[in-house]
Amino acid sequence: MPNKIIKYNTIVDDEWLLVSDTTNIDIPTAKVIIPLAAWNSHLDALIKQKELPGLLLNCEDNPADFNGNISSLKLIVVNFPAFTDGRGFSIGNLLRDRYHYKGELRACGGFIRDQLYYLKRCGFDAFQFHNDINLDEALHSLNDFSDCYQTSSTQPSPLFLRRKSLT
Repeated sequence: MPNKIIKYNTIVDDEWLLVSDTTNIDIPTAKVIIPLAAWNSHLDALIKQKELPGLLLNCEDNPADFNGNISSLKLIVVNFPAFTDGRGFSIGNLLRDRYHYKGELRACGGFIRDQLYYLKRCGFDAFQFHNDINLDEALHSLNDFSDCYQTSSTQPSPLFLRRKSLT
């Protein structure tokens, strides 16, 4: 039975598979996710494939270390080791704002439901929990707040400027 994730504000089956053992990079399908170190060490073999695999970034990884064209990827997964580790928020924001990544940006790991709204503001559009959670309830938490004062990846204009344009 496939795992369920939240993707683009709906609950769907996860079509991707995380490959942790990358000693044999002979990937049978493009629907796999490989860590940054494996990507960089097997770059020549990967770019010859019909479709590129997804990229896994751990919180200690730097997106600047990625070898290749980051915009050519369909999926980037940022792993959160614990809900108290906020580095993944920064990575998501960097990918959207500095690197202009437009593909699916997925948070996975130890984050909690209460963080979904803030992850969404940092540019994440898919969420894969590693703990048992009611996904229907989590889906509602993406809209916990109606508006924000600050700018973000999803709202580039601050509230005071948006208010001026309404008057």
